[in-house]
Amino acid sequence: MKRIKFRRSFLTKPTCILILFFIATFNIKAQNEYKAVGKISGKIIDSISRQPIEYATISLFLQTNNKLVNGTTADDKGFFTLTNVPVGTYKIRIDFIGYKRIEQKNIVITKSNQNVLLGDIKLSDKQTILNDVTVTADKILVENKIDKIVYNTEKDVTSQGGVASDLLKKVPQVSVDVDGNVELQGNSSIKFLINGKPSVLFGNNITDVLQSIPASQIQSIEVITSPGAKYDAEGTGGIINIILKQNNANGVNGSISLSGGTRLENSSINLNVRRGKFGIHTFFSGNAQLLSTTKNNMDRLAFDTTTTTHLLQNGSSNFHRYGYQTGIGLDWDITPKTNLSLSLNYDYFENENTGSANRQTILQNDLSGNQISNIYDAINTSNKFHEHSIDWDLSYKKKFAKDDQELEISCNSSYGNIFSYYNQTQQNISPATIFNSSFGNNPGIENETNFIINYSQPIGKDVIIETGAKMVLDDIKSTSDVYLLNTTTGSFDFSSTESSQVDYKRTVYAGYLSLTFKLFDFLDIKTGLRDEYTVSKANYSDAGFINLNPYNTLVPSAVISHSFNKNQTLKISYTRRIERPDYRDLNPFINASDPKNITSGNPKLRPEIGDKIELSYNQTFKNGASITPTVFYRGNKDDIQPYTTYYPSYKVGDSIYTNVTLSVRQNIGREDNFGLSLYASIPFTDAINFRTNISCFERYINTGMSTGGNIHGFNYRINMNASYQISKTFVVECSGYFNSPRINAQGTMPAFTTYNFAFRKQMFNKNASFAITATNIFDNYINQKTELTGQNFTVQNTRQLPFRSFGFNFTYKFGKLEFKKEKEPDNNMPDPSGTEK
Repeated sequence: MKRIKFRRSFLTKPTCILILFFIATFNIKAQNEYKAVGKISGKIIDSISRQPIEYATISLFLQTNNKLVNGTTADDKGFFTLTNVPVGTYKIRIDFIGYKRIEQKNIVITKSNQNVLLGDIKLSDKQTILNDVTVTADKILVENKIDKIVYNTEKDVTSQGGVASDLLKKVPQVSVDVDGNVELQGNSSIKFLINGKPSVLFGNNITDVLQSIPASQIQSIEVITSPGAKYDAEGTGGIINIILKQNNANGVNGSISLSGGTRLENSSINLNVRRGKFGIHTFFSGNAQLLSTTKNNMDRLAFDTTTTTHLLQNGSSNFHRYGYQTGIGLDWDITPKTNLSLSLNYDYFENENTGSANRQTILQNDLSGNQISNIYDAINTSNKFHEHSIDWDLSYKKKFAKDDQELEISCNSSYGNIFSYYNQTQQNISPATIFNSSFGNNPGIENETNFIINYSQPIGKDVIIETGAKMVLDDIKSTSDVYLLNTTTGSFDFSSTESSQVDYKRTVYAGYLSLTFKLFDFLDIKTGLRDEYTVSKANYSDAGFINLNPYNTLVPSAVISHSFNKNQTLKISYTRRIERPDYRDLNPFINASDPKNITSGNPKLRPEIGDKIELSYNQTFKNGASITPTVFYRGNKDDIQPYTTYYPSYKVGDSIYTNVTLSVRQNIGREDNFGLSLYASIPFTDAINFRTNISCFERYINTGMSTGGNIHGFNYRINMNASYQISKTFVVECSGYFNSPRINAQGTMPAFTTYNFAFRKQMFNKNASFAITATNIFDNYINQKTELTGQNFTVQNTRQLPFRSFGFNFTYKFGKLEFKKEKEPDNNMPDPSGTEK
């Protein structure tokens, strides 16, 4: 039987120390009769495979008063040694992520027995409902836990020089299109968090945010498809939590990452300082997508009772974006069981898109078939967007004598300032005269404050009750100032009829109760109920004050799991979710930068409610291979989707737009999805590993609109990845992705294919690495074709998006970790015997 070799994963020596409460050893200055000459040693192994467990944490306590006096971590062979141990009676505790904690008591150091050999200490997997069911035995890249999937990004070679969107493409059950739009099991309604906290950044332009966070700044990505009652009910698709890098081990340490290339450039720096009970963490990261040109083509046919209008529009647009983030965090262990933390972050994101196009408008009589007119003109457009926000969080945690008994109180706020701008000019080709021009400014704010309290209480063996409450305060303000060209004077006049203001406030009151227990020593069960009561009010300049009806949402959830043996787990889960319209959806600002294709928000949107059922199975094999198939159903009512309507003429204030489509987010009706996702990891040899991530689903849409009835279509996504570990410090990797066309309420979204190549070389004792990446090297453009059909129109849009790129990344980790706590004054030294003199 082949022995499983446990490899180093994201639980490296420093991060293991971070997770396991930053164990620091003590130098005990005892009296002469208790001279510190003892030594305790042993080896940590897996109880099933009997293979060594790397970097487990060993803590030594005085048995009489439970005082921590020494500690260390096992080496890469599982061995550990505790030296300079004073005379006394001790107990030893062993901790490692994914394994049950183990304690050994009555370890005695005397003058005559100074060396204690503990031999092999066996750790066994945890079997409670909240703990790990690993996808790969060596935990290299993906962990499949009972309530979430964890993608450990430091092991991803091809994405090191990229951004958050590049990492998300590889996460099981997640798909990202070429524009950076994210779907989870085919659903774009996702609640995004950073370090477990919400931010208004994700309420305005998710794509910009995800493409402005360097991959080098991210430690891991957590995907929760069926959140429990403790989580917010927001996001019918589920939750994606982005964990930024942080190391709170004693000492001064950090990392620097620099990336450059033909398409993306980014950099980041992290610095961690900790002395005893106090720690400080600070970071800065920046990203830029270099200027690129996209070719655009639109062909639209529109019909009314007597005429057919054929609009042809061909042009190009130049796009670039950049952003940066910075922050500082403070951490204070008030007591061994009490912690206070504070963080403050600042973020800035900006993008700009300028373009031009030639247009041909052909008007034809439907009855006679004769051409009525054929008009040529041109349009120049410009769109700008920028946002900056300040996020802060204050959290207090207290642990009690019982394991799993914990109180958490926190308050966090996010203050965002948003600004968008458009400018458009239309002119005749011959003679070259401007006949229409306008621009609009849309400043706004979005503030969110959360007050949270959570408490967990064990009430018996394998039984835990969790409860808590939360209040969310949202405040959204937006001003739309529109200016129209006066062709007589040549000046731009303020349009009071097209300008608008909105003041929107929303308060969500939530409470939950959750119960975790075992049934018949056979099933692990976690069930809960969350109640969210939403109160909203709005004041619109064109409609006045509107007191929206409050609504209550009950959110039940349940997970039932059974482990057949150490390597197989079956679970079924159910949850209900809600999608409340956000700033982008509600903002009534009319963007007429392309006067033939207008977009606007919809302040009348209702929340979307979704129900989800999942059945998943996970098995790991002795050679490190694993497989995780998941079958799911998701049904949404009042489904929110963009909806396009054609108007021969459309009035906005004093302006009339002709031959125009208006795209607005709508509650289109109901959507049902039946799907399967499959994740597999196969190590063909010790050096070659293959991973695949496949998902497919059948989507049924009942629009409830005057156009379209029951629509259905099959959608699928394939992601394959192969890596070859040439040596201990040199790895080569290639990845490929294919997304099929995806249906929506009015047509299909385009398919796309991307692929990557990369290699990484580690240097300087693995403290530094250099990586080179290449994307779509054989294709300069990705061609995308979108088709839409409405009551009286059809549209075909074609884009040629530049996607080929080459890049590099250099990462360096610096600093030193310290494992010994600073010496205490002599008169405060503990007596190793546990009795005070």
